[in-house]
Order: sequence, then structure tokens, then C-alpha cells
Amino acid sequence: MKIPVPSFAAIALLLTVSGVCSHAVEPVAQTTRRADEGQIAFSVMTWNLEWFFDDSKKDNYSKLALEKASPSRGHWNWRRDAVAKSIAEVQPSVVALQEIEGQRVLWYLTQALEREHDLEYDQYAIEGNDRFTEQDVGLLTRRPVDVLSTMRGHVTSRMQSEGEFGSVSKHLAAILEIPVGGDVETVLIVNVHLRSGEAGAAIRAKQAASLVRWLSVWEKTPMHIVVLGDFNTEEPAGAIARGSELAVLMTRLTADPSDDLVDVLEKTPASRRQTHLLKGKQFDRILVSKSLLEDDPGRADLCLGGVSVRRDLAIRGGVDTTEDHWERYWEMSDAERDLSDHYPVIAEFEIR
Repeated sequence: MKIPVPSFAAIALLLTVSGVCSHAVEPVAQTTRRADEGQIAFSVMTWNLEWFFDDSKKDNYSKLALEKASPSRGHWNWRRDAVAKSIAEVQPSVVALQEIEGQRVLWYLTQALEREHDLEYDQYAIEGNDRFTEQDVGLLTRRPVDVLSTMRGHVTSRMQSEGEFGSVSKHLAAILEIPVGGDVETVLIVNVHLRSGEAGAAIRAKQAASLVRWLSVWEKTPMHIVVLGDFNTEEPAGAIARGSELAVLMTRLTADPSDDLVDVLEKTPASRRQTHLLKGKQFDRILVSKSLLEDDPGRADLCLGGVSVRRDLAIRGGVDTTEDHWERYWEMSDAERDLSDHYPVIAEFEIR
């Protein structure tokens, strides 16, 4: 039995966060509003697509990956097109996806977006080293956002000897260039999928330490930072424990608070922070540098404008029960089957 979900319009899931960006207030007589001020210049979506594998098993090798492939071409076509339709509803500048099979399924997804919705996205993936699930992460981007570079971090022998760092088998970093007010803003975006389970907290903390180490190298060029994805964290937004993996990743353990990342899920009402089928879970997050929250009144720049958890993009006909979703997924009708057990999280950045 599916659990009814209110309509998107009724519960206003898309939340506009007013007053997020702070700036000095000029006297009214001296204030000149820019023509582009308040326009959405850049938006990011993170979404764990839960075993977004096609029906071909030619490049699946693990027992689990073989089991999780779509059972038929028809089932795969349905999933690909349904996900494309949900992405097309919001048309984010960047889509960070987790639990994908690889770059091939991203290409199929971009073809569906172009064919069915006249939207052109580029796709980026670098094969990870999770040999058990064979899951990876990937990025879709659309113009005018340009990808300057993509990269992955590695745990060096020195890092291994220190015992504080862990392998992050599923991650992808990219440097983006975004036109803003006749200039270009640079954003370092890192898409991650960390170890799951409450028992994996210690491993996630070591994975977070590795990401912080790599960020210290990747951010040498002045830029904004966005770290997003499925963190599998048990830490609730607004109440992150010191020493947790999120505290490590947000660099809250350093003496200098100026470089701390901000969890934008905190900008939404507490009642609307659930990002997963399991009640109360907030696995999926978007962390940003403070530079994306502070408006420079002297120039056009990017500033956080809105944050939303878009359950409506994943839920079809009502929320799946856990039994139906995890045990009888492909037995459900297309109209009732939810697209994932995770819900997309979206952040929008305005020109201010």
C-alpha cells in the first residue's frame, strides 16, 4: 500500500530562501539595481538514483551488480525516460548523480533529455574502484556552465601511513566556469557517495579527511566550493556533532572558522529536510563555501537564493512502502513505482 503524498503545489516544496545573502545596505538615493540582479545564474541538484543500471550485463562482473541491472530493455527505457522528465522539470545547471552504472548510462540519459525535452547536457564520469557494487558517480552540466577540468583524489602512501585517511571509492571533482555579470565565477564542485550505515561512521570520517586534504590542493585557484552528494550521514542538519564526518568535511575542527563550509539544508524548515524513504533521514546534502552566502555589493556575484528537497520528482502516486520499494520494485506498475529511495536536493544561486 502506497502512502499518499500531498501535491507539490499544496505543500510548496520549492522553498525560496529570502535574506540568505547579506550585504551592506546603501542609501536609497544611491542604489542602482543591476538589470541581472536576482536572476538565477546557477543551480545544482544532487540525486542518488538508486541502482541506475541499464539492462545490459556485459560489463557487470560482481554478483550484486548483475542482480541490480534493469530486468529488461523496456524497464530500463522507462527508468531512463522518467528520470529525464524529472530533471527536465527543474533544468538545473549541474546534476550530481550517485549510484549510476557509469558514463554510458549518463549518455543515455542526456540523449533522452535532448530527444524528449530539447535540453542539451554534457556528461562527466571517472570510473571509481568500488568493485563490490560497481556503482559510480557522475555529473551532467548544461550551458552556459562550462567544465574546465575533472579530477579524482588518491590516498597517497604518506596519507596511508598516518592512518587518518580513507579511500573514497565514489567521488568526482570538477572546476566549473560560470558567466556572471560580464565576468566568470569559478566553482569547485565535488560529488561524493560515502560509506553507508551507522557502523560506517568511522570510515566516513576518514573519507571526509581525505576529501578535505584534496580540497586543500584543488582550491589553490580562488573559487567557490560546493561539496554535495549522498553522505549517508546520521547527523541532522543544524545539529552536527563535533568529530562527526560532516564536522570534518565542513572543516569545523580547524582553528579558523572562515573556511568552514555551510550545510544549506539548514536553510529549509526542519519538517522538510528528509531526503530519503526512511523517515527522518537526511543522507543527501549540499555544502557550500561562505563566499556563496555573502554578497559583495561592489560587483555582480553568485549568492544563495533558494534551497529545496523535491520529493515530488522521485515519488509517483504516493510514497512507496519500504517492503514494496526494496522487495517488489519491478513488480509495481510504472505509475506507482518511485524513481529512487532518495529525493533530489536543489540549491539555486542568484546574481546579486
